[in-house]
Amino acid sequence: MAILKEDVTLHTFTAEASAGLAGPPWLRERRAAGYEAVATCSLPTESEEVWRYTPINTLVLDDFTPPAHDAPASAGDQLLAALTTALGPVAGSVLVHNGRASTFSFPDPAGAGDLAFGRADDVAGSSAMLGSVQQGGDALVRLNDAFAPDPVFVDVPAGVQVGAPVLIVHWCDAASAFPRTSVRVGEGSALSVVEVFAGGQGADRSLVVPVTELAAADGASLSYVSLQILGGAAWSIARLAGRGMANSTLRTFTVGLGASYDRVRADVSVEGKDARSEILSAYLGDGTQVHDIRTLQDHVAPRTTSELLCQGAVAGTSRSVYSGLIRVHRGAVRSDARQTNHNLVLDEGAHADSVPNLDILENDVRCSHASTVGPVDEDQRYYIESRGVAPEMAEGLIVRGFFDAIIDRSPVPAVIPFLQREVHERLDLALGGRALPAGV
Repeated sequence: MAILKEDVTLHTFTAEASAGLAGPPWLRERRAAGYEAVATCSLPTESEEVWRYTPINTLVLDDFTPPAHDAPASAGDQLLAALTTALGPVAGSVLVHNGRASTFSFPDPAGAGDLAFGRADDVAGSSAMLGSVQQGGDALVRLNDAFAPDPVFVDVPAGVQVGAPVLIVHWCDAASAFPRTSVRVGEGSALSVVEVFAGGQGADRSLVVPVTELAAADGASLSYVSLQILGGAAWSIARLAGRGMANSTLRTFTVGLGASYDRVRADVSVEGKDARSEILSAYLGDGTQVHDIRTLQDHVAPRTTSELLCQGAVAGTSRSVYSGLIRVHRGAVRSDARQTNHNLVLDEGAHADSVPNLDILENDVRCSHASTVGPVDEDQRYYIESRGVAPEMAEGLIVRGFFDAIIDRSPVPAVIPFLQREVHERLDLALGGRALPAGV
């Protein structure tokens, strides 16, 4: 067992359970080091700014146990098949059940090129990839280091254009799951990845702690989309870490629809001259859900660009929190960073917090931030109703258009119809009598 800094003892997440996980020697050693690091960390608390406005104080790790090595879930296979059909050709796909990967498939070998896609033993550079972008972290990231049973690796060598997306579906139906994904795109190469987190449809609480690392080398292009549609009793506490080198383009889009508590912390660093990042995030809250989005646009090198757009809606008594930081280091001259957060509050009992921040240590830069929080705009409602649209349909049209605008910017176009369907179905439930009629 581990005793954390504040004298919290972990009884279920033990060193023996971590050591019992399979893998090559370097991965076992890394897990052991991760477990030792857990003991040096304090559990997150709401007193920390990065956890402000969250229910994290109610998290008791001993309420959960490490996932057992169960048989793959048929529901996960069905979702993988549905997504494969929706996306069209994919370069590679895999179903990961509670952090353990099943068979890696290459449905489109021509589109896969020289793509390396598999477990630690399958990808030659895996030991150098894991932890190269997400270095350190809080107690929950360290738990992922210690209990990720089967990290998934995607590695593209220099000069390779992977013509179809890679699809990774995580089916999480155990008490806990620690999915881990590491993506590396070589110099001048291009890749797109779609990652989906689903499962946990029962009434039992579950804890899902995914960590995804994205690395784009000089001149590389990496596009990434994640969709979280876990069951209503789950807690999803995700970490996304991205790094772009000179002249690279790194585009991410995270969509949070499920879980009781849905958190995504996305830290994206542009570390090479003329690197560009785009960070998109969308969420929809209903019932008592809490959606929590934290972002870092980190400018390390000169003439780097980042654009962030986070927008979502809350209905019922749900809540959302957005806190974002633009940080420009000394020497990162002529950096251009934009940060925008839009929140729709659809019911009187719902609430949204928006906290933009700037940390600028250089003079010759251009940075901006903007945020809005409020109900559907009455001028928009009036305009639509004046065109003959029934009042009970007007709000549904406006909110659907609000989400479609950001979904249409998805860095992986093939996933747009699937995202629209998922958002529209949940939006109809959230709006109740204000929803659009079927087929609209």
